[in-house]
Amino acid sequence: MPEIIFAGPEGRLEGRFHPQRKPDAPIAIVLHPHPQFGGTMNNKVVYNLHYAFHEMGFSVLRFNFRGVGRSQGEYDQGVGELSDAAAALDYVQAQSQNARHCWVAGFSFGAWIGMQLLMRRPDITGFVSVAPPANLYDFSFLAPCPASGLIINGTADRVAPPRDTQALVAKLKEQRGITITHEEIEGADHFFQNEEQHMQPMLQTVTSYVTRRLTEGSR
Repeated sequence: MPEIIFAGPEGRLEGRFHPQRKPDAPIAIVLHPHPQFGGTMNNKVVYNLHYAFHEMGFSVLRFNFRGVGRSQGEYDQGVGELSDAAAALDYVQAQSQNARHCWVAGFSFGAWIGMQLLMRRPDITGFVSVAPPANLYDFSFLAPCPASGLIINGTADRVAPPRDTQALVAKLKEQRGITITHEEIEGADHFFQNEEQHMQPMLQTVTSYVTRRLTEGSR
């Protein structure tokens, strides 16, 4: 049942859910870029991340934040969108009650929301943040960051400049008990628009990292 409507804090939310047959399959949600700048669940990075997680054996959901597509409500400066993400995770967990691993992935604005969700939900065991806009949003709430994860960005990103991402990574790496892995895709812009040179290497990096984490069973 790929196309779904589920209950959110301000009404119905529209999503695409691809479950696995295994009852204990890991679960993931994927969060899209800024709603006021054209961000939707069908964004190319989000779409590709969704299917990358599914191919790794995850039951995975991507969805539209409030006010986007068929999702009800209005843009809420990130506050309501965080509640939407929590509702999405609740939905997936209700469908997959035996899952042993729970991941959140986000792109740009979605990465900011995803890392806030990480702070709220101790059941999240790993994260992937693609091009987190550390120049636009305050990430100081990650004190301490409760789970290990991957931060990945392009070296030619002008929306979220690499130096700001590097500063965020450096600050997180000072924390004990977690491991922050940071990878940069050479020449990639914010949207990883070149399929062969940027998008595919980004997805391969994500797949390699997440697969290793699942194999290790690490937190």
